Amino acid sequence: MILKFLKSPDGGCLIDNMEPLKESAEAIREIAKEKDLADALEEGGCDLETVRNIVQGRQLPAHLRAKVWKIALNVVGKGDSLASWDGSLDLPEQSIIHKDCQELIDQLSVPEEEKSVLLLDIESVITFYCKSRNVKYSSCLGWIYLLKPLVHLHLTRSDLYNCFYAIMNKFIPRDCFMKGRPFHLFRLLLQYHEPGLCSFLDTKKMTPDSYALNWLGSLFSYYCSAEVTQAIWDGYLQQADPFFIYFLMLIILVNAKDIIIAQESDKEEMIKFLETSPANLDLEDIEDLFSLAQYYCSKTPASFRKGNSSLFGSSLLGLKDDDTDLSQALCLAVSVSEILQANQQQGEGVRFFVVDCRPAEQYNAGHLSTAFHLDSDLMLQNPSEFAQSVKSLLEAQKQSIESGSIAGGEHLCFMGSGREEEDMYMNMVLAHFLQKNKEYVSIAKGGFMALQQHLADINVEGPENGYGHWIASTSGSRSSINSSVDGDSPNGSSDGKGVKSLVNKMTVALKTKSVNVKEKVISFIENTSTPVDRIPFNIPWPDRASLERHVSSSDRVGKPYRGVKPVFSIGDEEEYDTDEIDSSSMSDDDRKEVVNIQTWTNKPDVKYNFPCNEVKENGHMFPSHLLVTATHMYCLREIPSRKGLAYIQSRQALNSVVKITSKKKHPELITFKYGNSNTSGIEILAVERYLIPNAGDATKAIKQQIMKVLDALES
Repeated sequence: MILKFLKSPDGGCLIDNMEPLKESAEAIREIAKEKDLADALEEGGCDLETVRNIVQGRQLPAHLRAKVWKIALNVVGKGDSLASWDGSLDLPEQSIIHKDCQELIDQLSVPEEEKSVLLLDIESVITFYCKSRNVKYSSCLGWIYLLKPLVHLHLTRSDLYNCFYAIMNKFIPRDCFMKGRPFHLFRLLLQYHEPGLCSFLDTKKMTPDSYALNWLGSLFSYYCSAEVTQAIWDGYLQQADPFFIYFLMLIILVNAKDIIIAQESDKEEMIKFLETSPANLDLEDIEDLFSLAQYYCSKTPASFRKGNSSLFGSSLLGLKDDDTDLSQALCLAVSVSEILQANQQQGEGVRFFVVDCRPAEQYNAGHLSTAFHLDSDLMLQNPSEFAQSVKSLLEAQKQSIESGSIAGGEHLCFMGSGREEEDMYMNMVLAHFLQKNKEYVSIAKGGFMALQQHLADINVEGPENGYGHWIASTSGSRSSINSSVDGDSPNGSSDGKGVKSLVNKMTVALKTKSVNVKEKVISFIENTSTPVDRIPFNIPWPDRASLERHVSSSDRVGKPYRGVKPVFSIGDEEEYDTDEIDSSSMSDDDRKEVVNIQTWTNKPDVKYNFPCNEVKENGHMFPSHLLVTATHMYCLREIPSRKGLAYIQSRQALNSVVKITSKKKHPELITFKYGNSNTSGIEILAVERYLIPNAGDATKAIKQQIMKVLDALES
């Protein structure tokens, strides 16, 4: 009201006079909040929620910080944990501890007369922690830097230890070391939000642990100034969410994205640049840092936290071996319960567009009623139809969001069957989207089997839960979960907000077409010069035993060699194969020999060169070349960042090939199995898969060369 009377002589408003008034008003509010906080702390019994309501994420007054941090770390009133300790500083690595503690003291602005006492306090805290937890100290762990912000609070030794212990227990994740699980999780988060940047860093082999070890291990105190670290911890401890550090790390990385991609320096210089980037933070940056982190946090599935809760704390759950190897995860996994709940929520938040990648017959038998169907078999069986399906998928996603359908969501979540063998093709589809740098890509953990189990579990209490409508059937069969399912939307409507509306209408043509297309399968590859036959699906399928045969005497193999019958065979791959040994992934790219592709393909001893894609079990495909010499087969995997060069991915003797098989539905996907034989049978030592154009010609040529090797061995 006062501002309206501040007029200039010509009638204009004196804008310049407004800013000082605004600043004064803000200062008054800050003073009032500081007084409210001081009063609340003085009264006693103040909890973290009270502090949050007063401070609202802002930086804490320096003289109140110690009290607030102790509340946030839940150490108020804790006893002296060091009381029973004899004070002996006698660990095997004590000299290293003392040296690191001395270096920290030298970095701090501490009066000379206080240094010796503070040094003893810090060294005692680290030593007692190692003894009480039975862990070995290492400088690379960064523990010393966790004490750096705490020292400025002028705490007693017992409070210093209690705060340090609480931070280690609640906010430092397990396995926080090189190649540790926390860094694999961070890569998945980066891939979810910034797939292009993630792919770039992957190409450069710059893993998160190479640059973010001290970010996470010291909660940024390693590189940030004391003032900036305290401001970050003020906000972080108020959050009371240990996973929030991941989003702060994400923002720092994303902020440097343009510089990272534009860098032309070598790998080590880029890692050093990234590692030290938190040092560039100023106090003025902290508010924006937290605001952006909150935004990215709101765009991340809750399963990111819930599925990895064992990383933090000291619960028994965390002590168990986790069966999820995040280093092998293709993308972020989302629980089926979150998928169901997310799209029921109103307003902002993560909403999923579910893509069911099972074969059409499985989808038609029963599926999530809001799911779009994308038959993953089409990727190999009919690439042009697959491309059209992807376009339809993205259009359906866009329209479902615009129409407000409960099936709509920015976040793509791919659902398979939950069976590893069947989901290999879904993984290829997933890898396709990731290679296109599509953000917000996830996978439904456990697939459709997990969904069925979850719905069965929650329906134990009775059908009134209302979850039965989630499963729809389009082939006349009924869901085992709810026999009354008919595929209609819960409210019986067919408008944009209904379940069976936009998505089901757009997929019906695709799924119908997929069912009507006759599945093409190949017979076992005959050991003759005739082309591979393709058998229509309506011809009775032969017994499984007849799908493969061993090379017989009529195939010129003839007499046994080395006292053992020939074991090499070519046939169709069984539906469920137990010989899954993928040896080509066991070695590290950094140790593989780098060669020039053209030089190798032009070698006089190379008889055949087949361009192909190496296919991993998780669906990843790598452009490669299969080279066949008189005695060996080589796989050269192209290096994307170094045109014309490749790694020697594998080198296999032709006489070690015991079986060549193809998928019934996908004849171009060829599996080579290597091993040896003895009187007790065949031992499979390695398995490799390749997607080879004109696979019939390739397998015929390789087969002929193998026969020559076997003949030579016999003679």
